[in-house]
Amino acid sequence: MDLGLRGRTALVLGASKGIGKACAFALAREGVNVMLGARGMEQLEATAEAMRAETGVRVEVGRVDVTDPAQCEAIVAAARAAFGRVDILINNAGGPSFGPFESFSEEQWRAAMELNPLSVARFIRLVLPDMKAAGWGRIINITSWATKSVLPGSVLSTAGRLAVAGLSRLLADEVGPFGITVNNVAPGSILTDRVRDIAVRPRLEKGMDEQAAIADIAQGIPVRRVGNPEELAAVVAFLASAHAGYITGATIPVDGGVVRAIL
Repeated sequence: MDLGLRGRTALVLGASKGIGKACAFALAREGVNVMLGARGMEQLEATAEAMRAETGVRVEVGRVDVTDPAQCEAIVAAARAAFGRVDILINNAGGPSFGPFESFSEEQWRAAMELNPLSVARFIRLVLPDMKAAGWGRIINITSWATKSVLPGSVLSTAGRLAVAGLSRLLADEVGPFGITVNNVAPGSILTDRVRDIAVRPRLEKGMDEQAAIADIAQGIPVRRVGNPEELAAVVAFLASAHAGYITGATIPVDGGVVRAIL
């Protein structure tokens, strides 16, 4: 299927690896010119070079810590200077530490809220003028299946990402008349560095090898396997497309069926 995205421009955050990298590749393969943002420039440059070689689209990079307002403004300005405007925003800010509620300090709460929802709101504010002027835009936030069901130890992440879900639902009403959609994609156990740290590492510490640890995680997933970033990226690319213009305000799980909630 041609997603009708050729010539569009995207800003993808957390794009040097994992889910962000997979999303950027999925868009580039559809002919989207991409600005990649992340903190680690060496890995980001390597990703950009591989993307240019495979897809032939224009790929620019910028170092950004999404909790730093000045760096956020700078990368949006760089994307605008390179491409003229930002049509597609992929908010992908990673997540805070896991642990019981009482283990987290006020400072840790503030840091977590800077990641989500504040960075999400910040980038949306920065790109909305371009999208409104163009009469078209796609805002896609990477959240978590913990917005749909309780995930033990995820209190910082869940609180912040639920705020993103609420923001998205409300914002969809405000920007819909401008041809802009706002959606969330909620990954489950996608094999990334974060899942390795949260779910695989504790099993390794109990004596499992990695293959056994991943198989053990899969037992709690209806499809009986862990997902890969490309599967989530395919959903993101569709939501960014011309075909998804009637989907907005939604939170779509990509979790192998882990969330059993009916509504």
